[in-house]
Amino acid sequence: MLAIDTNVIVRLLTHDDNKQYQASLKLFQEQQIFIPNTVILETEWVLRFAYDFNPSEVCNALRKLFGLPNVHLSQEFLVSQALEWCEKGLDFADSFHLALSQDFGILKTFDDKFIKRSKGLSSCLVQKP
Repeated sequence: MLAIDTNVIVRLLTHDDNKQYQASLKLFQEQQIFIPNTVILETEWVLRFAYDFNPSEVCNALRKLFGLPNVHLSQEFLVSQALEWCEKGLDFADSFHLALSQDFGILKTFDDKFIKRSKGLSSCLVQKP
């Protein structure tokens, strides 16, 4: 198994550089792939800001990628939860932070939008310090 960086995923999903796309495709066709949480977070950001993917397009692309039988994540259920919450209107990074904080009762933030949009999604309460 090998781990990959954000740019390998971005090349695969955007096809913006044919040579790098082909190299990325070959990896995904021939290898067991591990995608670190930090790469997932960065990939969402790059797709949204550099490639103008909307949140729904990002979630769809990532779900398909993560559904490949040779793709492995460290916390598959929590990543899936973050994608679900993002599809319900929570920012992806906030969704991921909340999903990864499930073992804690409270997640503190100054972000009022995060607090409002997270209500009722999790037993982990999002609130101001």
